[in-house]
Amino acid sequence: MPIKKLTLLLILVLSSSVLQASPAIQHWQTENGAKVYFVPAPELPMVDIQLVFDAGAAREGNQGGLAAITSAMMDEGAAGLNADQIAEAIDSVGAAIGFSAHQDMAVASLRSVTDAKLLEPAVALFQKTLTQPDFPEDALERIRNNMLIGLQAKKQQPGALARDAFMQALYGDHPYGKPASGNESSLKALTRADLVAYYQQYYVANNAILAIVGDLDRAAAEALANRITSQLPAGQAAAKLPAVSALKKPYQQRIHHPSSQSHLLLGQPGIKRGDEDYFILYVGNHILGGSGLTSRISNEIREKRGLSYSAYSYFSPMRALGPYTLGLQTKNASVDEALQVLRETLIEFRENGPTASELEAAKKNITGGFPLRLDSNKKIVGYLAMIGFYQLPLDYLDTFNEKVNAVSLQQIKEAYQRRINPDKLVTIIVGGEA
Repeated sequence: MPIKKLTLLLILVLSSSVLQASPAIQHWQTENGAKVYFVPAPELPMVDIQLVFDAGAAREGNQGGLAAITSAMMDEGAAGLNADQIAEAIDSVGAAIGFSAHQDMAVASLRSVTDAKLLEPAVALFQKTLTQPDFPEDALERIRNNMLIGLQAKKQQPGALARDAFMQALYGDHPYGKPASGNESSLKALTRADLVAYYQQYYVANNAILAIVGDLDRAAAEALANRITSQLPAGQAAAKLPAVSALKKPYQQRIHHPSSQSHLLLGQPGIKRGDEDYFILYVGNHILGGSGLTSRISNEIREKRGLSYSAYSYFSPMRALGPYTLGLQTKNASVDEALQVLRETLIEFRENGPTASELEAAKKNITGGFPLRLDSNKKIVGYLAMIGFYQLPLDYLDTFNEKVNAVSLQQIKEAYQRRINPDKLVTIIVGGEA
């Protein structure tokens, strides 16, 4: 096939998901309790799979780093195969396996072509890593040492130090207040038995969401889901996380760091997934600090005063109230001025809300960029996993633009006044003199 025609064909294939409507989500449950979310995508002979467990850092108690190490160990040895053998086997069929852990969840992923000669061995290997991990001692020591080195490296990263201090100040003893990477003493105390116990408790079907997107029909997707999850014990769903307490008073901390720039974070607990104010606050924050160089915060801090190259704000909705974060990086000498402008910009927006023209521009920007959120199977499977894990409506993607367009000026103003309290904010500054 001529190169020009091949290029045109690839463009048409890759852009097809942008042109089509939001995918119709099919949903069912396996016999042992795993919840399945499926979207057929016949455009490419590929399948993307995400298996999500409620097994993130929020579940590890005082054993900091346990979720991260458990996830990292899943493909270090399984069913008698070592890490090299697993890697070679998955490479030989052109597939990719991945494991990661986050604050709320642990994620196992597989991407493969749907040709049965390649998909079958890829799924078999994926299943082994999920259901028969060996947790070899030598790999545990290597990963532990790498994480300990990472903790030392973090001490030279003011942004990372600021983030850890910010989350600790926001959440205190709540599970969200502890860094997912743990600390030196918690990492050194972890044993193989700890990993096995954590895996056995949380890597179970009743604690799992399986998302599938690919060139399969419903029958093939059901067979694939059953095969992946059949050897997982049913187990129990993780207990509900404790509620996040509202801040009782403002808090400010300055941490010395030998850097020419200071990192500044400002905020408070914000919203959770499925929050009734989600779309209102999402659109409002897009105007305030979430739209890059066109946002209010960027205009006041970067364009008008040249205090920072990048200034921003964002909500991080989680299973419990995730953080609302405003931040910037500036010269040490200008950090107090930048903080004052950041606070004043937030307060003015809270009191008066956006203008009609700002709201119109925000809606066009958000809805106009929406197709890019779904322009690949990998992105779609991520949305399916999110919808399932946080129990969002199946029409979440279908109604996204509709709910954005329904947001009014008065709703934004009222929501910010109800949800954001400028008199009780956490402020963390890392850089310069303490």
